[in-house]
Amino acid sequence: MTDVLQVAANSLWSLVRAYNARFERPAPHPSWAPAPLLKRRERTFPELGWPRETDSLCPRCVKDARTAILDGSADVRSLVTGRPGEVRARIAESGGEIRMTKTCPVHGRFDDLISVDPAFTARIEGLFPGRDFTAPATKLRDHGSSSIKYGRGAVLTVDLTNRCNMMCDPCFMDANQVGFVHELEWDEIRKILDDSLSISPRRQMSVQFSGGEPTIAPHFLKAVQYAKTAGYFCVQCATNGIRFAQEPAFAHEAKAAGLRLAYLQFDGLGEEANRHRKVGNLFDVKLRAIENLHAAGIDVVLVVTVVRGVNDDQVGAIVRFAVENADKVTVVSFQPVSFTGRDEDVSDAERTAKRYTLSHLAHDLHNQLGATEPLRDWFPLSALGPFGDLTDLLLAGRTEWGALKCGCHPNCGIGTALLVNKRTGAMVPLAQVLDMEGLLSDIQEITDAAQPRAVTLTELGIALARRFRAAHAPPGFGFTTLLRQFISQTGARGQAIGAHEGDAREFDWRVLFVAGMWFQDLYNYDFRRTEMCIIPYGTQEGEISFCAYNTGVGWRQVIEKMHASATTAEWYRTRGRHAVYAKNQALPLPGSRGTVRLPIVQ
Repeated sequence: MTDVLQVAANSLWSLVRAYNARFERPAPHPSWAPAPLLKRRERTFPELGWPRETDSLCPRCVKDARTAILDGSADVRSLVTGRPGEVRARIAESGGEIRMTKTCPVHGRFDDLISVDPAFTARIEGLFPGRDFTAPATKLRDHGSSSIKYGRGAVLTVDLTNRCNMMCDPCFMDANQVGFVHELEWDEIRKILDDSLSISPRRQMSVQFSGGEPTIAPHFLKAVQYAKTAGYFCVQCATNGIRFAQEPAFAHEAKAAGLRLAYLQFDGLGEEANRHRKVGNLFDVKLRAIENLHAAGIDVVLVVTVVRGVNDDQVGAIVRFAVENADKVTVVSFQPVSFTGRDEDVSDAERTAKRYTLSHLAHDLHNQLGATEPLRDWFPLSALGPFGDLTDLLLAGRTEWGALKCGCHPNCGIGTALLVNKRTGAMVPLAQVLDMEGLLSDIQEITDAAQPRAVTLTELGIALARRFRAAHAPPGFGFTTLLRQFISQTGARGQAIGAHEGDAREFDWRVLFVAGMWFQDLYNYDFRRTEMCIIPYGTQEGEISFCAYNTGVGWRQVIEKMHASATTAEWYRTRGRHAVYAKNQALPLPGSRGTVRLPIVQ
């Protein structure tokens, strides 16, 4: 029956194309945008492929410039006007790998790994929005600026404090060891939140409270509540989970305040995989945190810093753990190590040994889990842009916010989706069930046509029917289920952005998203990547992107030192010491609820 449906849908699609070509309408002009939305032919995309050249940074020159600013011998604005440490870099294939090489006239040559699989990287770059998704992945031509007009939406990261209750490696901000405390007062937090919501155009805006460890900041719950009331799409926190594990009531307080997601640091299964964090029972801490967060109604995103030779053997086990607990875990976000913060002074030998890339991730997940295919199931995060376009079209005139559109560089972020049954633990890659590349192309055609809502929904149903691979779908997952879940995620219900929290509770089958986010460091820094990840980050010196703030020329170190609340000694003397768990001691924990399932890992 489904084969008949697919044949009929393919026949109807030729009529859809003819109708859209004959009666294409102007793009809508929603109230939140300064002009009508762009169609595919009106957009640009960056130079990709290789060999190519870009602007990068000399790791040594940047540190020298930062030191000069901090000791007062140079002005902070030299980071903008002087372009310290900037050098040209070449990205090219060599010996079956893609590498970045650059030479500083003072400090010599630097060489670092970008990818261990050129075919995989070519596919990912070839799927960047702005080209035909069904065309072969080839080297792309330069089509000008990568900027996407009318905003992309963002996750605003607010570092409430640089204090932390752990002392572990890696640490991108060197918490507890910089000799001073940088902690925001309430008026500063409120101003950051208010200013960010004033940015135009008004695309979907989420906020993530981070640190250090944000839950030990005195204004954490107040900040969550204010952000929720102010209208942020999704209020999140990045946490090691200790306070949520030790205080079940705190998780309920956070939920009541408006916390929707907890980005939980998670290095692997078992205490051995977490031993480098220097807490004796850290894996038990993670399990209690997951239980308590779930009991409070807060979804969990597992955030995994992957270091080659340390926990890269845990990739498959972590995804299997998420599958077994799909009622609690919504996303697994793997983050290949970025040698910044506490790890900025890593030796060349150690950096080479520990460097992990997105191409490693795709192959490790295939080898360890056996379910995903590197050249079929992975997409750049920016490839999800057509879904944002569809949501904007369906909600035009119904909301004051535009949908999120990730515009990050394909070398920055990738993702794959797994269909998971919450009751049985059955799992299948979504790209096995659904022709994703074809569907993305169809959706771009639908949004370019900009037909009335009823026509758009009809065309969407036809596109889904023609791209559904019924023979590869798991038992119990039919076309009707696919259609219902797709509608729940795209604004087809007509609800405002953020009104519906997704499929984690509503359906037996849900989508588990597995992402890879690779933040740059001084050794592989690419200004073209940074320009495509513009996330305004307000400081008294201006607005900069998160990637530049956290891993580039050193804005984090400069800004936090310039606006330090007190030296560490002064802080301890006037406000007391906070607990720091760093000597492999076991933390006291409440009893287990017994709700987290541990997979049997081969």
